Amino acid sequence: MSTIKKILPFLTLAFTPWLSFAQSTPPPALDGSWKKQQLIDTFWAEGATALDVNKDGAMDAIYGPYWFAGPDYTKRALVYPDTTRTKAKLEDGSEVEIEGFAGAKSVTNGYSDNFLNAACDVNGDGWTDYIVMGFPGKETLWYENPQGKEGLWKKHIAFDVTDSESPMFVDIDGDSQPDLLCMSDGHLGYATFDPKNPEAKWKWNMISPKLAFQRFTHGIGFGDVNDDGKMDILEATGWWEQPQVLDGKGPWKKHDAAFGKGGAQMYVYDVNADGKPDVITSLAAHGYGLAWMEPAVDGWKQHLITGTPEEAGETGIIFSQPHAIELADMNGDGMLDIVTGKRFWAHGKGGDPEPNAPAVVWWFELKRDSGAASYVPHLIDNDSGIGCQFTVTDLNGDKKPDIVVGNKRGAFVHLRQ
Repeated sequence: MSTIKKILPFLTLAFTPWLSFAQSTPPPALDGSWKKQQLIDTFWAEGATALDVNKDGAMDAIYGPYWFAGPDYTKRALVYPDTTRTKAKLEDGSEVEIEGFAGAKSVTNGYSDNFLNAACDVNGDGWTDYIVMGFPGKETLWYENPQGKEGLWKKHIAFDVTDSESPMFVDIDGDSQPDLLCMSDGHLGYATFDPKNPEAKWKWNMISPKLAFQRFTHGIGFGDVNDDGKMDILEATGWWEQPQVLDGKGPWKKHDAAFGKGGAQMYVYDVNADGKPDVITSLAAHGYGLAWMEPAVDGWKQHLITGTPEEAGETGIIFSQPHAIELADMNGDGMLDIVTGKRFWAHGKGGDPEPNAPAVVWWFELKRDSGAASYVPHLIDNDSGIGCQFTVTDLNGDKKPDIVVGNKRGAFVHLRQ
């Protein structure tokens, strides 16, 4: 029997939707609105990003050590060495070596050294570079675009200790340059880079005293909560107000709030157009629930979009492990919609609620009516899922948003039709 035939029963088991749903709602049939392309089926990273690597005008996808050339994504090249190998057990009890880390293909659980990705021209040479936020508590790296030359990309250590399971690469200090938003050594803060000295370590800007933040802390985000024109920072227990002057002389002021148990990326957006910023977050990265929270006299009023075992959401949809969120205008109406889904096998096939339920990806369309807001669900896919981060961007130049996903099943491109 061939190696592939021996592994097939295990792969079939791994990818068969869980038939006894405890909480999750079965997804509807796909309606042809999206075309899925799997770029690779081995596990290298929990995130993926997109950039025009070679300046040919086509957006390329990056997942783990590879970049996949657009617009067809059938050719790939290395960014850094792909030397990791994993043992997979066969039906007869023997083992075979497969590429990448332990995941769906090995039918065992493991973790990669590449958790989240971003794209940015760090050294200001006009070529977009690749940022890798590694395993929680480890380094953030950036790989220097070789400007069209063949070979591996030069590796640089950007920041030594990046804590949190959902750090973000966003502009916090208002200088039009993205910063690394994360926790580090028990503190909340952000790291900035100097494009004039790109090989230097990034500068840490601490905004909190040392608290209970650690490498696996869930939930972090940004936005102008108090509408003063400055970016504030969010985490599960509240929001931290950016001072009028960034002098680095003390922690920012914290405003306590209950934003769930610790979700994924968090955002500030005026959902119902009442002129007051709201907060969008998942309630528990390894549990259930997607919500937007409206400022109220006695705190924050929760509007549940997808449900939990204790409470139904407005859409009637329930799925577990909403471990990554993006905001994007998915239909061109000028309003930001929510894109999220189920992280596939965050802790393997036996960990967390319903790890083997369908690996869904959804977008939730924002609707406004006479001061009220609601969300309409649209299924993107029911058999790929998300990781800790994904990217929404126009890949093929048709002015429609597409999605690049990376997780323990490999990498996928979802093209809007």
